[in-house]
Amino acid sequence: MRVTVTEFMTLDGVTQGPGSADEDTSDGFTAGGWLVPHMDETFIQQASQWLDLADGLLLGRRTYEAFASDWPQITDPGDPFTERMNALPKYVVSSTLTELPWQPATLLGGAAIEAVSSLRSRPSGELQVHGSNTLAASLLEAGLVDALRLVVAPTALGAGRELFGRNAISLGFRLTQHTATPAGLLILEYEPTGQAAVADHEGVVAAVTASHGK
Repeated sequence: MRVTVTEFMTLDGVTQGPGSADEDTSDGFTAGGWLVPHMDETFIQQASQWLDLADGLLLGRRTYEAFASDWPQITDPGDPFTERMNALPKYVVSSTLTELPWQPATLLGGAAIEAVSSLRSRPSGELQVHGSNTLAASLLEAGLVDALRLVVAPTALGAGRELFGRNAISLGFRLTQHTATPAGLLILEYEPTGQAAVADHEGVVAAVTASHGK
């Protein structure tokens, strides 16, 4: 089972509260809803195609509780996500939750790395992390992520929780897909490649030659 991480992100790296003003106000965050003005049909189609690949959702406590509060309440028959989000198996990484009202769901406890390693060995589609940036950062650092999908909004907030910056090791990625939507979102898909590559600059010719060799 491939482990994929999808994060909505601002230009300055903020991932907190993309969907509404009250989605996540922890630590005094007041700029929620920054993704919504830039959502368009191209973005919706891509998000739906990604969800088609899911055999399960892997969520941290904060994201599970937010999703459990919102998704069961959506009754619009035209919504392209609701039925699938509610029906997919959820695997929840938390050392504090004792009940999982949004079913079907399995509590993995706090040992995320061991549990995800076991799930990753299953021969099926994708185990998708949506949001849950603390969990996502841990999985990236442990080398358990097969694809990182970023939807980057053309805005900078100056404050808010971020995906990167908490990792203890450097991380390298290879860009595998990219597109820009009419509303200005950048949709980027990366394959993790281990630690970040570094080198000394030896001139333009050497840089071009090296890039052709990749």
